[in-house]
Amino acid sequence: MNTTPSILNTAKSTIKLESEAIDNLSELLTEDFPKAIELIYNSKGRVIITGIGKSAIIANKIVATLNSTGTPSVFMHAADAIHGDLGLILKDDVVICISKSGNTPEIKVLVPLIKNANNKMIAITGNTDSFLGQQANYVLNTYVEQEACPNNLAPTTSTTAQLVMGDAIAVCLLELRGFSSKDFAKYHPGGALGKRLYLRVNDLSSQNLKPQVGLETSLKEVIVEITEKMLGVTAVVDNEKIVGIITDGDLRRMLSKSDDITGLKAKDIMSENPRRIEEDAMAVDAKEMMEEYGISQLLVAHNDKYVGIVHLHDLIKEGII
Repeated sequence: MNTTPSILNTAKSTIKLESEAIDNLSELLTEDFPKAIELIYNSKGRVIITGIGKSAIIANKIVATLNSTGTPSVFMHAADAIHGDLGLILKDDVVICISKSGNTPEIKVLVPLIKNANNKMIAITGNTDSFLGQQANYVLNTYVEQEACPNNLAPTTSTTAQLVMGDAIAVCLLELRGFSSKDFAKYHPGGALGKRLYLRVNDLSSQNLKPQVGLETSLKEVIVEITEKMLGVTAVVDNEKIVGIITDGDLRRMLSKSDDITGLKAKDIMSENPRRIEEDAMAVDAKEMMEEYGISQLLVAHNDKYVGIVHLHDLIKEGII
């Protein structure tokens, strides 16, 4: 029995149903949304996000997104909150409660405790008439007509709507804070993403050997220099200034064209005016230059003074490529 068509139809209907619910989400926005954003932006405290069940999982993701974009946030499980974790909430913190129904027993216990402490509260709920919706200072409506689950039970469409609302909050706050790529790099120092944002050419070239020869260096010495430094290239330098480059390819082309190589010097086989990049340039700029010119290494300079080489393999190793 071929079940492939049935599986594909189910997947397509799930995606369509959830996308339609998300498309409708923008129509549910009210003045409460900008007011909630301004409340968080102007707060001297953190954002405490709480929920239970699948909503708690979504709360964790929203916390991670806010923290990585400049809004200090903490997750607090709604069940744990009423058994001791309520102490997480400080005087100036803003609390976001996430609940599809807004009427779960834990929420009904937790909400009055938050209000008694005079913390401002934002509700993300699919039921604005619920206990949570009525008690919150601001309500962000995430109503969905039905879950993608065929039994209309498993949280699917509703949790997607909560997630999207959280992203909308994070992006609005990001823009209000003028959060730049440099700020992003500060919060994402690890992994390829962070490295693309903060890693500089000198961070890579300084780890390599520094092959260089002079204009009058003999062909044999050029070959030895390239071989020993293991980068497939050497700079040709005159008074510390870059005047040329010799690559493995240059040597092969020279050998294929010349029967007599006696007396050849670096100046006879070098390529003049080679591509170069400043040492304080971003590593990702080196990647773009290599791609643009179809080369695998760049000479690194400081005000035209030769300081080293950055190689394609360096970028691959660091995950830039």
